Amino acid sequence: MLEFKHYDTCLNANFSKSKFKTMPLVNWDFYSDFLSQFNKVLSDENQLAQLSAFWGWELNSDVHTKLTTDTVVVVTCPKLKIVFASQNIERMNGYRPEEVLGKSPKIFQGEATCTTTSHEISQAIQLQQPFDKVITNYCKDGSLYRCHIKGFPVFNKWGELTNFIAFEKAA
Repeated sequence: MLEFKHYDTCLNANFSKSKFKTMPLVNWDFYSDFLSQFNKVLSDENQLAQLSAFWGWELNSDVHTKLTTDTVVVVTCPKLKIVFASQNIERMNGYRPEEVLGKSPKIFQGEATCTTTSHEISQAIQLQQPFDKVITNYCKDGSLYRCHIKGFPVFNKWGELTNFIAFEKAA
């Protein structure tokens, strides 16, 4: 699939101004799936760029790499309400991005979530420090999954805390 990445980037550059989205005349189902996922990544990148511009922080160039893998990106405001979730969150836990907006990341936690790990994450957030933890979370359907979370506080150019960003991957 990586061999299509350059092709898709060029295709997107040529057709991004068009109101019509076309597919090549000859294609395969796997290509259609890949193109659909690629468009979701581009949409997520655009939304993240708008967020970073609004809050006054610089978007890390590593975000594209994260979005093209199985990594979910979640951004919260300083009060820990979700303001962005990448579209691939649905593959990880069954929630669509719009279902989690405005909610606390604790929506993914439950009885089987380790309280010690949850407390360590809370402490890092209170101290505005990065953290790297694996925690048991819940899918929308109630099933469990292990989630590797790398979280970071995000500061604007004046050094003020504006957001927290987490890169999450099924562990």
